[in-house]
Amino acid sequence: MPVDQITDRTSEVEQTVYGMWAALSARDWDALKGFLAPDCIYLDMPVGPAAAARGPEDIVKRLKIGIAPLASYQNFPGLMVSNGVDVMYEHHEEWHWATGESAVLQFVTVHRVQNGVITLWKDYWDMSALADHAPPSWLADFAEADMSWVFDATGLV
Repeated sequence: MPVDQITDRTSEVEQTVYGMWAALSARDWDALKGFLAPDCIYLDMPVGPAAAARGPEDIVKRLKIGIAPLASYQNFPGLMVSNGVDVMYEHHEEWHWATGESAVLQFVTVHRVQNGVITLWKDYWDMSALADHAPPSWLADFAEADMSWVFDATGLV
């Protein structure tokens, strides 16, 4: 279901989350930043809070490492449950590399939305689903990337 049809039936908090994911799916980095609070914390739970990113600029730096080099990337909406501030979102992503490899990644994401922006973003997913399907250079490319975004969120999330 297209995001514009979904948002007709959802709360403002849910629309914020759907909007952020639509911006990410389009790799519209500037639009994505607009959905994030200045002190938003983003982390991949398989990696843990010691390798989080904080703030829109650093979150985008972090996301670009994995997503920007892809030949195509798309997020597909799924089940969303909200208590008015906290949102759990079950969805999946499809990653395609120019070298022909592809991966389907199943996610459950937890967001906290306050005053119309996302203040916390935690992704729960199976990292082996990516590592098993990515090109052999993927981990090496990640290891050589700009890591200036790393923020230790231990004790904050």
